[in-house]
Amino acid sequence: MFESKNDKLINEIWNKEENPNPSEEKIDEPKTETVNVEPTTPTPPKQEPKSGKKRIAGIMLAAALVGGTFGFGGGYLALQMYPQSVIVQNTNTNSSLNNTALSSDNLSLQDIIQKAQPSVVEIRTETVSNNFLLQEYVSEGAGSGVIITSDGYIVTNNHVIDNASTINVTLSDGTSYPATLIGKDAATDLAVIKIEATNLTMAVLGNSDGISVGDTVVAIGNPLGRLGGSATDGIISALDREITIDNETMTLLQTNAAVNPGNSGGGLFNSRGELIGIVNAKSSGSDIEGLGFAIPVNDVKTVAEQLINDGYVSNRASMGVYLSEVTQATAELP
Repeated sequence: MFESKNDKLINEIWNKEENPNPSEEKIDEPKTETVNVEPTTPTPPKQEPKSGKKRIAGIMLAAALVGGTFGFGGGYLALQMYPQSVIVQNTNTNSSLNNTALSSDNLSLQDIIQKAQPSVVEIRTETVSNNFLLQEYVSEGAGSGVIITSDGYIVTNNHVIDNASTINVTLSDGTSYPATLIGKDAATDLAVIKIEATNLTMAVLGNSDGISVGDTVVAIGNPLGRLGGSATDGIISALDREITIDNETMTLLQTNAAVNPGNSGGGLFNSRGELIGIVNAKSSGSDIEGLGFAIPVNDVKTVAEQLINDGYVSNRASMGVYLSEVTQATAELP
């Protein structure tokens, strides 16, 4: 059989006896090293055995000869013969992978709910009123609230507790407490109540100025007054919506997360499980869907702090008069 000079040289390299360093470690993937926090003396770089250099040089020569004889397929064959001889390391720090965040603080929907749900409470109220015969009767109401301090301060909507004679709060674990009204503000539809409890799970307050349209949100509350802890997801549909509720114009967040009666006073949470709004309204009608609104948490912080410290919102002018429409009948009154 005819043997070319290239074949002869390849066979000589193939049959050459090798003596690799038995302590040399195969590198398959980066290893994790423990770093001491105290200064240590630098260790000189490890010198590669000369036999290893000769071995790699011989292998690369063989790859070149095989590649010259058999083309690209021959070069690939030579690399398969010596799979440990080539280590590829990417040192391009401008690659798209390095520009992509390898971790995110966004949570799954399950994690958002698990984190936020214990801070949302059910609120039940009783209101004593008089009918047209001046007989007293008791009406019941229900809503939601969010714990903002571990010692029992809870923020809710003014319209949830307005005129209530008794207020009761039920935590996510089923424990119930009577609550005391600390302060309320009709202009922002916010109120703060307090229960005598400690070590409560309070909401982590986010930043409503840092949210954008399209951000994922989860609404948690007590829809229908008997489904406490219910969670619905959606997005921020719009920012800075001017909505008039009970003759008060407010600037609110809009969301398509399902909001129902009883959700009032509940929390709107972002993808990190932070409170970014207090749910206070929805648009209702047979042809309306997915229109819910929430008070931005930055406004909630300002009002809640004043209600806790002073019992009212200061620096707000008041004329002390009420306005009403003048009709023909009232105009003719003496």
